[in-house]
Amino acid sequence: MGSWLTELINKLGHEMYALGIILTAYLLLYIVCRKLLSTIITKVVKKTKNNYDDALFSPELLKKLSLLLPILLIPAVAAFFYTPTQLLKASVELSWLIQLKNVIVPILICGIINTIIDSFVEVYQHFKISKHRPIKGYGQLIKIVVWIATLIFIASALMNKSPWKLLAGLGAVSAVLLMIFKDTILGLTASFQLTMNDMVHVGDWIVLPGKCDGDVIDISLHTVKVQNWDKTISTVPTYTLINESFVNWRGMSESDGRRIKRSINIDMNSIKFLDQTTIKNLQKVNLLKDYLKGKLPQVSESNSRILEDAELSTNQRRLTNIGTFRVYIENFLKTNPMINQEMTFLVRQLQPTAEGLPLEIYIFCKDKVWANYEAVQADIFDHLLAIIPEFDLRVYQSPTGFDFNKIR
Repeated sequence: MGSWLTELINKLGHEMYALGIILTAYLLLYIVCRKLLSTIITKVVKKTKNNYDDALFSPELLKKLSLLLPILLIPAVAAFFYTPTQLLKASVELSWLIQLKNVIVPILICGIINTIIDSFVEVYQHFKISKHRPIKGYGQLIKIVVWIATLIFIASALMNKSPWKLLAGLGAVSAVLLMIFKDTILGLTASFQLTMNDMVHVGDWIVLPGKCDGDVIDISLHTVKVQNWDKTISTVPTYTLINESFVNWRGMSESDGRRIKRSINIDMNSIKFLDQTTIKNLQKVNLLKDYLKGKLPQVSESNSRILEDAELSTNQRRLTNIGTFRVYIENFLKTNPMINQEMTFLVRQLQPTAEGLPLEIYIFCKDKVWANYEAVQADIFDHLLAIIPEFDLRVYQSPTGFDFNKIR
């Protein structure tokens, strides 16, 4: 019993001694590799004119390479100091360390490959085409495949079996894998459809009712990130944009104008024919001079052809305040340099309702920036609402407490 314990202690002591030497050698090799890689690659990168290699040879990649290289170099260093017999004896005694190596090395290689993929995606995002053809989702898919391959390789190394046999065995659990990677498969399909059908770009303004309303800031394999106008971030599953309808405002952004579509409700009790006093006043308005100059003779000529009951106002043709106001709006908008005259230009009446007669303006503003667009729209309606009384018209408004107080 004593000899067995002594033998065990000696064996453990020998293994700990060998392990200490290996860890010390690894640490020294790591420091040397980290220093050399950092120095050499930094010099090479600085000599190039583009910034793409800065992303490719990132500090994260250098760190992982520095962790991997010493593990690969230790056998060569050991062979320099020990005979093959000694190395064989050490490998038998430290077989668990070799198994650990078979796990660590594939993981580090997988990490290096994934870091390179991330770097390529980052470089690609500097090109304009990245907004129209994002590849982040495909990069994530490749990383998943690399991780699966790594796990299979590690399992085959630990079980001392061929990776191909393990792959053949995966066919039996394919249904389980489909369930595990259901979101990934749906995300991949949706990402492919979004890209191929040119449905969403990074930077697009999209509206998904009840979920998001803002600019797309990122498209990945599983999710689409949208920064809402209140600066919150909504994360929407990629396949949701395929399964549900959404509004993409890119067409507006790429067009020559942003639509202004707003109505003023006119109190129908204020609509009437223009009297001579009002006509004289309106003839002094620059925006109506040409209109009235051409229209009044037409009205007079039409009335002169009336043979019977010419004095009856019902038989006469006359100008209305609502029609003249509509012409005024058209001429006013034509003088506004911020309105695109080449796109749809309408000032029209809509179906009368219990809230009055809607007089709708349907035009396009040249400036599509939200704040500027709202300012242009506000300036137009500020002026129109203020000038309506000049035409003896009233804007419809539900009575307020102030109105009720006036009739007491």
